Amino acid sequence: MLLASLLLFTSPAEAQLSSNFYDSTCPTALTTIRSGIQAAVRTEQRMAASLIRLHFHDCFVQGCDASILLDDTPSFTGERTARPNANSVRGYEVIDDVKSQLESQCPGVVSCADIVAVAARDASEAVNGPTWTVNLGRRDSTDASRAAAESDLPGFNDPLDRLVERFDTKGLSARDMVALSGSHTIGQARCATFRGRIHNNASDIDADFAATRRQQCPSAAGNGNDNLAPLDLVTPNSFDNNYFRNLVERRGLLQSDQVLFSGGSTDGIVDEYSRDPAAFSSDFAAAMVRMGDIEPLTGSRGEVRRVCTAVNAAA
Repeated sequence: MLLASLLLFTSPAEAQLSSNFYDSTCPTALTTIRSGIQAAVRTEQRMAASLIRLHFHDCFVQGCDASILLDDTPSFTGERTARPNANSVRGYEVIDDVKSQLESQCPGVVSCADIVAVAARDASEAVNGPTWTVNLGRRDSTDASRAAAESDLPGFNDPLDRLVERFDTKGLSARDMVALSGSHTIGQARCATFRGRIHNNASDIDADFAATRRQQCPSAAGNGNDNLAPLDLVTPNSFDNNYFRNLVERRGLLQSDQVLFSGGSTDGIVDEYSRDPAAFSSDFAAAMVRMGDIEPLTGSRGEVRRVCTAVNAAA
């Protein structure tokens, strides 16, 4: 595993976050989170990808504030049922279990947002992926927005320019976007998200790869929607750079993956990562730190929820 050596930035968000935030208030926080994540990944290896994705889907909506974890209330409709999240985002129960343990050790101290951020790092480590230092001190939101989730999260059919725009809006570069997309080296996707790509004769896809994927994903809409396929057919449970080799060979499962290598502005980055796993690992770690610093609630803003699914007034 590669430990990224990352310089501290001077943005207001990062100035208020620190890696030692819980050293005196809850010294067991990081070891408790790590133990919980390692156990969850041992039980189901797919959970590593799910926890990394959970952090991504949290940060892209209202910032890294654990809003994705909130259940619906009479005053707002939460993000879990938004189109990019419904029947897709997983790992909520893992975060809930870790939070319960931390509440018994250090009541009201460790935020759900920080648990989600640390869980993503620990999930990567658990499958021999990159590691990084997580800045801590985020607080939890007191609301969520299904509408924002549906407008801000990238879609599996987005063209390259739309993807670049979505990441740029969050302060992330095209290189960050490509590096973060490399998390698709692990995990699985539902047939409903790639049916159009594998059954479209005009799509930019390797014919043998498409034929293999069609075996478990029928062309008829609604038929086999929830059938799963690995995002990386070759090494589906290893955090490596094979995702990028697949793209070069036109074997990206999702359209939003293959557009990263389709004659556009990001081809060179994909080609670099396909040949240089160390560059990918380093850039992925750095991009995860930057993503984790998207609009955190700090100081007196937000709260530290007692349970991650509800604000304190309703908990």
